[in-house]
Amino acid sequence: MKIINVQDAKTHLSRLLEQVAGGEDIVLGKHGKPMARLTAYAPDRELRILGGLEGQIQIAPNFDEEDTSVDALFYETEA
Repeated sequence: MKIINVQDAKTHLSRLLEQVAGGEDIVLGKHGKPMARLTAYAPDRELRILGGLEGQIQIAPNFDEEDTSVDALFYETEA
């Protein structure tokens, strides 16, 4: 993590922005003391609406029943 003096950050802001866009985090400091972090912008994600497929998906009545052929694969036995 890089600590850049505020005065140097003012002088080299364009270069610092390119570094941040490339994935680097930069800490801005004053008198050697960290004050702020410069990070890449991440746009807000859209909220997902739950239940969009309600009524369109059906679960088989025997969904929770064990399948002996699958059990045999897991437990290395014969079906």
